[in-house]
Amino acid sequence: METLLLWLFYISTFYAFIPGIISRIFGFRVFRKGIGTGGFALTFDDGPDPRFTPRLLDLLQQYDAKATFFVVGAHAERHPDLIRRMHVEGHLIGIHNYVHKSNWLMRPSTVRRQIKRTDDIIFGITGERSTYYRPPWGIVNLFDFSKRRQVQIVLWSAMFGDWREKLGAERLAEKMILRLNPGEVMLLHDRGTTLGADPDAPEHMLIALERTLQEAQNRGLKSIRVDEMIKAVESSPMHRLSFAKRVVVGLWLAWEQVFQFIFRLKTVSPDHPFLHYRLRKYQGQPLTMEDGSILDKGDKVIELHIDNRQLFELGIHSRSSAQLAIRMIRRMNQELPLLADRIAADEDLVRAKALYGVSMLNRGPEKFGFTVLDLPEGWFARSTKFYLSVLMSVIHPDGGARLKERSEVLIPKMILMPIPQLLLRSKKKLPLGSDAKKRERREEDYSLKAVNEVELPSATIVN
Repeated sequence: METLLLWLFYISTFYAFIPGIISRIFGFRVFRKGIGTGGFALTFDDGPDPRFTPRLLDLLQQYDAKATFFVVGAHAERHPDLIRRMHVEGHLIGIHNYVHKSNWLMRPSTVRRQIKRTDDIIFGITGERSTYYRPPWGIVNLFDFSKRRQVQIVLWSAMFGDWREKLGAERLAEKMILRLNPGEVMLLHDRGTTLGADPDAPEHMLIALERTLQEAQNRGLKSIRVDEMIKAVESSPMHRLSFAKRVVVGLWLAWEQVFQFIFRLKTVSPDHPFLHYRLRKYQGQPLTMEDGSILDKGDKVIELHIDNRQLFELGIHSRSSAQLAIRMIRRMNQELPLLADRIAADEDLVRAKALYGVSMLNRGPEKFGFTVLDLPEGWFARSTKFYLSVLMSVIHPDGGARLKERSEVLIPKMILMPIPQLLLRSKKKLPLGSDAKKRERREEDYSLKAVNEVELPSATIVN
């Protein structure tokens, strides 16, 4: 009996669990997120529903928003008028099985019949075949990957638990607006009769959706169909990366999320993240900064980190090193004054001695007022060089060629800027505390040096 249970465990792991993990983490043979340009995608599962779907279609029409509906075949069969309206109003219709049942609990042949039957129903109503498929609960099995030639499996990048009524419209709207970014694929539900859902939950979803669409309109963001988003991805440089590089990028971006959570990084511009920071104690050897002050072990510094996703987006969409440099310089020019605003208004931040970061660079940061210093030899310097070398080979327009041609200059460096210097450059005043008065006097005596030469910042200030 124990042997039988063990074999069942092995088979279920290979058939269901492992495919689910690699599809969610690495996006293997599934689509789950667009690129950081263009619009976002609203997707609705489990419908159509005669109570909520007509109101949802009215709302989408009001805001000129296009969506993707993954319909359950049995519901579509009972409500062909709603399917027809979705099609006429320009929405994309996808398949969500004929009945809402997990693919883990069905044989591959049964899943194929579920997909075909639903596709036939959609074709009978609209005259068009559907090639987009979302398995119930997003659960795939091993044989779902073999359907790639017949259908495109579509998952999501943002899920909100909108099937639970207790979440409420207010909280749901907050969660949706927080994830309202270009490239996001949002998962929502326009039916509340599915197992585990609350019957009236879509009522709250409609209220939250209207607030989200209002916010999107204010930001100039548009809801687009999933097929439009997929076409944009296929024409992007990211699509031309090898699978191995995409795996590296996936792991790298996943680490970004973990790092931000563990160390509680704050973001200068949450709506368009580029520069993150945290307050910490300096642990290195004493350093003399440009204004003559000494940075000692235990002094507080504001540690900077560039957002990995934004860095990657800038890299793959830049045609040359010069274009990448220009784009990074523009973003830093926008972010540093905003960071100065935050520091000037925060008593804890303003007590820090310096901005601090680690960079693999030439001379780019001097333009912003940073001092560039050698990173002390040791395991940290070696591990940082390895990490930044891998990063550079992925995000840099010249890829690995950059490392081979100019490896001698790709050495991790420390970059520092005294807080008074940042505030002086941004024309900000320090709060008048005892420490602040001393720094303000140092500011008055401090003169900025002109920087005439700017080179590619490379992977400046990364984790």
